Formats: sequence, C-alpha cells, structure tokens
Amino acid sequence: MYKVVIIDDEPIIVEGISRMVPWEKYGCQIADTANDGMEGLEVIRKQKPHIVFTDIAMPGLDGLSMLAGLKSEFPEMEISILTGYRDFDYAQKAITLGVTRFLLKPSNMNEIEEAIEAMVSNLRTKNILSEVEDTTGVENCKTDNAASSFIVNNAIKYIENNYAHKLTLSEVAEKTYISQWHLSKLLNRHMGQNFSEILNNIRIKEAKKLLKDPSLRIGDIAEKVGFVDMAHFSRVFKKIIGISANEYRNSISANDIKSDE
Repeated sequence: MYKVVIIDDEPIIVEGISRMVPWEKYGCQIADTANDGMEGLEVIRKQKPHIVFTDIAMPGLDGLSMLAGLKSEFPEMEISILTGYRDFDYAQKAITLGVTRFLLKPSNMNEIEEAIEAMVSNLRTKNILSEVEDTTGVENCKTDNAASSFIVNNAIKYIENNYAHKLTLSEVAEKTYISQWHLSKLLNRHMGQNFSEILNNIRIKEAKKLLKDPSLRIGDIAEKVGFVDMAHFSRVFKKIIGISANEYRNSISANDIKSDE
C-alpha cells in the first residue's frame, strides 16, 4: 500500500479528500494529515509517504521552497498541489521542481483521482526501474536536479543576507525546509565546501570591503561581519586570504599610493 499525506490549512478539504477518495482502489492509504506547512514537514519526515497532496499558499509558508525541499530530500516522493493560488509562472516553477500535478481549487473528484492515478503510475514505474537495477547490478546515478539547485541557491542567499549574526546550519535548514543533514550534503555536493567554510568565506569577503575604510578598526570590522572573537577572525582571515587583516589593509593603502603617483 502506498502511504499518503494530505496538507491543507482548510480542515474541510483535508477531511473531504481523506474520506471521499476510494484510496484502496489505487492501492493507497492515508498515513497522516496536517493543517499547516511546518506541521506537514514534520509529518512527512515521520511517515515518509509515497504520495503528498498539499496546498502551497498557507500562512508563513514559502511554497516553492517547501516543494524544492521535499523533492530534494525525498526525490522518489510524488507530490500534487491543490491550491487557490492562480499564477501561471508559479505553477510552471512548481512543475519544474518535480510536482506531478498543479490543481486549482475548487477541484472536482475527477481531477483529484486523475492526479492519484498519475502519481501511482509514476511510483510503479520507479519501482520497476529499481528492480531492474537490482537485477542487473546497475546503479541509478541521480544527477543534480532542479530542486536541489533551488535549495542551494536559497541557502546561499540566506547566508549572504544574515552572515552578520550568529548563524547556524540549523537556522538555514529551517528556512530552506530541509533537514540539517540534507542541507549539509547538498552544500558539499554543489559548492565543494561545508557550511562553516561557506559562511566564513562570505564573512571574509565582506570584511575585505570594509577594510578599505581606514576609519574602521579591525576589531569593529570583525564584529560587523559576525565574528564574536577577534582571534578567531584573525585566524580565519589569514587562512583564507594568506595574510593578516592588517597586512591586507596596508597592501590596499600601498596600492592606492602607487596609483596616485
């Protein structure tokens, strides 16, 4: 039996889909439901369903980021959107991220059941391919997909906008709707660096800009870019740039003098 999770902030829709669809006909069963996006993510990580019906226009939710997170963390999962959000470009992006169906509310039962048929068919095809791979010993090599790239880009943007405070992998993972473990894996795969290395590189890049201002003390610059420990800032700066922050500032001054001459 394929496990199904339904997520919507309108309880009547959750109950309606749960009760009115003949799930057994499609070899499915309702594993759990949720009434908001974050609760839905918790339910999905707990149940690991094969099929998800979800709204994406729920309060406090970045729908596309949630979709990208789900498809990146659970690539075999089939997802259909059921929403009142009528935006063609948004729908196109959702499909690009791996959504099977984008249904507009109010949807009739024929549309919902067609979406179920499509998702079940996709799951069966994946299962057959998996069995062939097991028989032949050929491993299915998954290439980097749109969802993972979407997540990494969002993560980098969030780091670039929030590097100045005490930023953690946990916070970035929460904002990109995936687990810490999965975000760490994606950053290493796409960027060739771990979270700390990416954060430090962004901070030092900003520090280099600030060092051009002679009125700013190096200790103040370290604090502005998110380092609470001056000694830590000095070690990281020298490791990345190859010289100390003071030497870097002096080199800028020397170059300015030469250019004036």
